[in-house]
Amino acid sequence: MSFDRDRSLLFLPPSTQDHIKGVLNAIVVLVMYGDYQCQKSADVYKLIKVIVQQLNVSFGENDLCFIFRHFPEVQIHPHAQRAAEAAEAAAAQRQFWQMHEMLFIHQQELGNGYLVEYANRLGLDICQFLQDLSKGAYVDRINADIEGGQISGVEAAPALFINGIRYLDRWTVEQIMAAIVAAND
Repeated sequence: MSFDRDRSLLFLPPSTQDHIKGVLNAIVVLVMYGDYQCQKSADVYKLIKVIVQQLNVSFGENDLCFIFRHFPEVQIHPHAQRAAEAAEAAAAQRQFWQMHEMLFIHQQELGNGYLVEYANRLGLDICQFLQDLSKGAYVDRINADIEGGQISGVEAAPALFINGIRYLDRWTVEQIMAAIVAAND
């Protein structure tokens, strides 16, 4: 696995404050910094979903933990910040992963009206959802993800860390699986 030794380590360790699939004490922990409006972030997330399914079958569900952190690139993706806020507002209602999926599936439709439609489809309390968005309730949390990413050397989404080390090889299922297996040894 290739990496930049100067800025290759994950600054903020995984914690219960993160959005987690799996268990924190898993053998392999993948941390992805992503942007909901970024096509490459969506593509990498799809790869990770395939990898997680394959590894859960091969090794067991407690061997891999996946964590998503926000890294909206607002200078090139005008709806990315609001989409991240919508994901956090959904998280407050225990629907983060469902909204996360919805946002990546519909990443070309992330205007405010669409976000409300997705919240409605998920059965969220729309009044609470709108209140959270209007008062910017989760901006600080998103900014903390961005800052942690920047300190870890992230300049653009997507960025992936495997057991705290930045992954910089090719973005294919085979390459990422090989890096995970290497991290597991």
